[in-house]
Amino acid sequence: MELTTILVVTDIKRSRKFYENILGAEIFREYGGTSLVIKFLGNWLLLVTKGEPTKDKPHVSFLPPDDPGTVSHSFTIRVKNCQRSYEVLKDRGAEFLTPPVDWEHEIRAFFRDPDGHLFEISEVPG
Repeated sequence: MELTTILVVTDIKRSRKFYENILGAEIFREYGGTSLVIKFLGNWLLLVTKGEPTKDKPHVSFLPPDDPGTVSHSFTIRVKNCQRSYEVLKDRGAEFLTPPVDWEHEIRAFFRDPDGHLFEISEVPG
């Protein structure tokens, strides 16, 4: 078995550029102009555009995040060198909330995809 995470996005083409060019994700399949399957760090992500309820999910709509100040989930990417990863991703176009912050037990920095999905790069020193 494998687990796929679904992220609702507003623009498949814009999201594809972000995930492929900034994060280096592998594009597996794109179909219908509304769905994109990618493999990222050994994980499957399915990017889909918004959708109304269907007979197999009545009363459930798929919508992208509407408030970047509120997070119900995020992704953590463990890295060997947070500062270096920050520089590489920033050079590729990632927009970070702040530069890396050293919390003694962890160094981390957060950035978002084009729709506001939150990502963290994290280094455990030593």
